[in-house]
Amino acid sequence: MISALAALVTAGVLAGCGNNYYFAGRVLPPSGIANRVLIAIQNPSAATRGLLQFVDAFYDIRHNYKDTIPSFSITGYSGALPATIQNLPEEQIGAVYGSGDGSFNLVNYAKESSLGAAAALNGLSSSVFISRNQAFIIAASQQAHFLTVVDKAAGRTYSLSLPGVYHVAMNPGGSVMMAFVQNSNFAYYPRKLQSSEATSLAAYYQANTSWPAPYVDCEPQNLPGMCLAQMQSPDNFSSQFNVYYGVPLSFDRPVKAVFSADGSSAYILNCGPECGGTKSSVAVLPTAPLILQSGQQTGSLPTQQALAGITIPVPGGASNALQNADTLYVLGEGSTAGGPLAPGQLFSGYLTVLNLAANPISAGAPISVSDSAPGQRTRMLLADDNTLWLGGIRCTEGQRFATGQPYGCLTMFDTSANQVKLIEPFQGDLTGLAGVTGLHKIYIAEGGQVYIYTTTDGSAINNFFVTVTGTAYDVAYMDGLTDGNNTVY
Repeated sequence: MISALAALVTAGVLAGCGNNYYFAGRVLPPSGIANRVLIAIQNPSAATRGLLQFVDAFYDIRHNYKDTIPSFSITGYSGALPATIQNLPEEQIGAVYGSGDGSFNLVNYAKESSLGAAAALNGLSSSVFISRNQAFIIAASQQAHFLTVVDKAAGRTYSLSLPGVYHVAMNPGGSVMMAFVQNSNFAYYPRKLQSSEATSLAAYYQANTSWPAPYVDCEPQNLPGMCLAQMQSPDNFSSQFNVYYGVPLSFDRPVKAVFSADGSSAYILNCGPECGGTKSSVAVLPTAPLILQSGQQTGSLPTQQALAGITIPVPGGASNALQNADTLYVLGEGSTAGGPLAPGQLFSGYLTVLNLAANPISAGAPISVSDSAPGQRTRMLLADDNTLWLGGIRCTEGQRFATGQPYGCLTMFDTSANQVKLIEPFQGDLTGLAGVTGLHKIYIAEGGQVYIYTTTDGSAINNFFVTVTGTAYDVAYMDGLTDGNNTVY
């Protein structure tokens, strides 16, 4: 009652000032709810394959406070089987990918309505991102064997041939993009061409029916606007095409890039044994040679020998990572010894803490966390009370379950003490995480349902009034303080 009265007083003050902002210049949305968690729901009814519902995360209810409106949802959304929400609360935008129809729709958080398709992609995408300014979209169209790059400002979509592409990465500004191929040790990046380069490349292709190194494809062929380059050692320089080329740089099953806070470095995650490779690690690359717009690049990529010197072994596995100031938290499936597992040995989940301020960068000992399916998508999120939350799928297939240890798909990690606080009980695959910052709680999508935990001690909060009909697959805090409140990055 006291909280309700306080909310009414605040609303009255705002109304008296002729103002409907609730913080950071954000307009109070039509629902009047200031702490909203968006839930991507698959098959909410026999006639509907997708629904974006949101709940009040202050009171943990799906209806309004007076209980006169039974539920809230994003109007106009029609995607099938929504699977991921790229949360951009600073821009008051969410980008929702539908795995049932390959749709990629934008949601306006301020109006609580769909903005329609962000772009038309090449069928289903195994990985897709949009830049914060919504100028670029990159997608791994694995079934179509294309890397799709959408340049919205230019009104052009490029389908670059890359068989087996399955993961992509993009820095927040959309100025650096990367692509990774399944069961491969090579990495790729697109480059937007200048008109003079396009003419020269078109002439080269007509004469040779191939593209000059390091390019593997350029589109359209008659006058390219964009090329896809392989990361190669800078053994040679082409003055004609203004690009370095040489021996392809060999990683160890690279799957993802995480960008440094200042944007100068990219941390390439070498998945290693977890993805059929040899050794898991993190390679640190400069981003300046990889800038999308041709003519803005500076410097060059390292040679293969130099790459070895800037690669940090992470024996516990490296398939996901999250940076916080001078610390890089690396999550994966592996072993403390590193390298391929012995026959009959199961993977174990490990978190490795890298000190980015050290010279050279140092890695701590692997810390045992929840197990997950090797090489599959995991979730990482920083929340209140110095906590880091880790989630994955198929956590009953790892070492913990097989040996009778505590197991579950959600781990609560204390970043101040660098230790696991607890592993939550198993409730199915964990597919979504959202930190309700300032309210000391997190929302999760696990086993197709929504659950709530406190960040103070990890105890469960009553979820009775936020459960959904259908399969809850992802969650996002629409009113997060920053775009860092996001597990799809």
